Amino acid sequence: MIVRELKPNVYSLSAIDWDRKLFDELVPLPEGTSYNAYLVKGSEKTALIDTVHPSMTEDLLKALKSMGLERLDYIVSNHAEPDHAGSIPAVLAAYPQAKVLANVKCRSLLTSSLNLPADAIQLLQDEQVLSLGDKSLRFLWVPWVHWPDSTITYIVEDHIMFSCDFLGAHLATSDLYASDEARVERAARVYYAEIMMPYRPNVNKHLKRLEDLSIKMIAPSHGPVYARPDFILSLYRQWTGDETRPEVIIPYLSMYESTAKMVAYLVDRLMEKGMSVQPFNVANLDSGRFSSALVEASTVVFASPTVLNGPHPAMAYAAYLANVLRPKTKYAAIIGSYGWGTGMPESLAAMLTNLNVKWFEQINVGGTAKAEDFVALDRLVADICAANGLLAN
Repeated sequence: MIVRELKPNVYSLSAIDWDRKLFDELVPLPEGTSYNAYLVKGSEKTALIDTVHPSMTEDLLKALKSMGLERLDYIVSNHAEPDHAGSIPAVLAAYPQAKVLANVKCRSLLTSSLNLPADAIQLLQDEQVLSLGDKSLRFLWVPWVHWPDSTITYIVEDHIMFSCDFLGAHLATSDLYASDEARVERAARVYYAEIMMPYRPNVNKHLKRLEDLSIKMIAPSHGPVYARPDFILSLYRQWTGDETRPEVIIPYLSMYESTAKMVAYLVDRLMEKGMSVQPFNVANLDSGRFSSALVEASTVVFASPTVLNGPHPAMAYAAYLANVLRPKTKYAAIIGSYGWGTGMPESLAAMLTNLNVKWFEQINVGGTAKAEDFVALDRLVADICAANGLLAN
């Protein structure tokens, strides 16, 4: 960890986790991640905004000491998850006079997860302003922009917004700022899909609230700092809005090639009509790519063979993922094949109740697809094209 200055007396302390490949034993990290804390030195008081993952606590403490920091007045906890709050006990041990600042929900989570004494935590109110002397911190409680305790801290004089998990990106980079915007956009899109998309209405609501702020820099707790705030804000407005792209996502797998042949036929016919298509073989699913593809796609077609009268377990996982992520997809269908049990479509549909979609006709084939089944697939293509405003010639 090195200390880098964002503005006079405002510092980034970023713990770069180059080698981490999995987050929460769930989220793939193809490009690592970072855990960002920030130090704000006012003329009278000093505040540390968030901490770092417990595995990098020593790096944070060394960085603070390298700055000659003898007194710390406040530790702002924007969010109680351990990758941001886990080093608070160690920082308090080093600076026992510091007070932890947190909203009422965050305080509850901190006391239960870190065993912090209640008198070490000072309660924050929404829209409260705290003076550090020549710098003032304004706190905005933005619940369910990820967790119920999510908070934004804003330096009034410098127009810097510390957004914690909100607007972040899992990306290990030596760049302090998001200079490689194409690379950052890819990482931020996957991050949004896996972490923020389930709360899309809340994210959209709080984005509108931020329109009242003069924001000149956004400093998240994962990934680089945005010196051009509208870059990430405009992406989030696009992702959280109601508009979709005319694109078909097809999670599929096949055991004896019957379902695979149906998918190949469907992909070819859709391409002929000018539809954008992305098939995903869920037997080796990259959940990050799949989640990212769902962000703006208008249509998803689940294609599964039948296993014990239900969907293949790998398809069940893909359906579970799509269901909990709640994409703004508008249309959906289920196709597949079976040997003796015909219950796959009903079982799979029951796993997708969070999708607010128009369902097209189910196509479930006994054995290998026959002439009439390809006719049904042609009807599905026509329905998809019509729904997306394309002529199915």
